[in-house]
Amino acid sequence: MTGKELKIKMSSGGRIYGTLLVAPSPLWADSVARLGLDFVFIDTEHIPLDRSVLCWMCYLYKSLGLAPIVRIPSPSPYEASMAMDAGATGVIAPYIETELQVRQLVGAVKKRPLKGAMLQKILNNEDPVPGLPGHLANRAVDNILIVNIESVPAMESLDDILAVEELDGILIGPNDLSYSLGIPEKYHDKKFKSAVDFIFQKAMVHHKSAGIHMIYTDGILDELAWARAGANIIVHSADVLAFKEKMYQDIKYLRKELNDE
Repeated sequence: MTGKELKIKMSSGGRIYGTLLVAPSPLWADSVARLGLDFVFIDTEHIPLDRSVLCWMCYLYKSLGLAPIVRIPSPSPYEASMAMDAGATGVIAPYIETELQVRQLVGAVKKRPLKGAMLQKILNNEDPVPGLPGHLANRAVDNILIVNIESVPAMESLDDILAVEELDGILIGPNDLSYSLGIPEKYHDKKFKSAVDFIFQKAMVHHKSAGIHMIYTDGILDELAWARAGANIIVHSADVLAFKEKMYQDIKYLRKELNDE
């Protein structure tokens, strides 16, 4: 899917499906292209992928009809610009807690290539050059902005964050959120479930897409539960996790059948 197609589907309440990729080998691409995905989530927050590797990954997956959405290392508009320059269709910004952070990211993702004082005027809804906002909107028709909601302060500012018009969606970071809630990694705790429900409900009120990357718990059962609770950005597992889980089960089965436990 293109970014425009993803945004149309998201804004209409349709679900989009992706997985997290960390393997930089080009040999993965053909297999990934056959999975029935809409986008790929390339993580540079926790994975040491340099700019050149990120660039060819973005262009490779884009050529296969899979929108590359890149999580940047920090909520920096400069890092967002670098990811977009590398060929990303969209950006996921980690650990967002304020509306101001989102507005700055809108500038980097949706108002390219403006910077400095002119960009600030556009973000302030001033029109320094007649026709410029429309031109920028046409340039950014495929560009997607998603932010991670993963703390109590983010929840407290959620109405303001979601009110930013050009924000396309939010993605809950379950690990960080559980720590911020004071219940580290207790994903079935009522407090955690209530927080996720709260975030999804707020997203629906503001007509924004939402998702959660649940890789730590009961896997696909949790994903189904959250989708039924309102998530329409489905980020299923990760390449390295899928490999690890399948390989572990196969080796365990072989050892048992061959009496090598």
